[in-house]
Amino acid sequence: MEFIVVIPARYGSTRFPGKPLALIKDKPMIQHVVERAGEAGAQQVVVATDDDRIANAVRSFGAEVCMTREDHESGTTRIAEVLHSYGIDDDTIVVNVQGDEPFIPSANIQQVARNLHENSDFPMATLAYPISDELDIFNPNVVKVLADKNKRAMYFSRAPIPFDRDEFIAKQEGGANHIELRSLTSIYLRHIGIYGYRAGFVKQYDTLATTQLEKSESLEQLRVLWHGYPIHIDVAKHAPPHGVDTPDDLARFA
Repeated sequence: MEFIVVIPARYGSTRFPGKPLALIKDKPMIQHVVERAGEAGAQQVVVATDDDRIANAVRSFGAEVCMTREDHESGTTRIAEVLHSYGIDDDTIVVNVQGDEPFIPSANIQQVARNLHENSDFPMATLAYPISDELDIFNPNVVKVLADKNKRAMYFSRAPIPFDRDEFIAKQEGGANHIELRSLTSIYLRHIGIYGYRAGFVKQYDTLATTQLEKSESLEQLRVLWHGYPIHIDVAKHAPPHGVDTPDDLARFA
């Protein structure tokens, strides 16, 4: 199985400007992500950015960088530009690894590529992991996903899905702030922000109309579901750490 990794990286994060260049153990965050992709066995690893500061840092540690436009609305559209620029064959498996996941297990990168390789009916694949902390269920920064018995994504949301009607409403009416998750915990899945696609589908995604769903939830993958394309969901073999969204998150690792 062969695959490539493209890492979208932008400087202008609202909550954490310059995040890809933040130092973790004396290395910029983006270097850790590149190293995880290399450990996964990717045939090629490319950082896609529109910022010269990020590009210069990537080149300084010997990695490959592709300069892209500034107006991309998501990492997937930025990757589409890279694939067009490089003339990547449509059948190539491409894994999108977020630039703020410095400690994502390399096995998870390989897993999402293999899932796509082994499931030809899916143009796109991603991973999830069981939620064990009840606060994460109600945290809008933790994206939840539901999948059917055939591992097809049903929906992604920042809201608590599924909504346990009897449990949640009973607690709310009783004035309780604490929710007992019971056995239902096992079906709450946190979406992990890693995607595998065939290159041809990434290019096609770039032509699909934006949707109200993706705008409302601010989740680019909802465009895929709304237009009728299936997304393969699998439980990650290794528990991924949370990504770095804020300087406070960085303090846990630095």
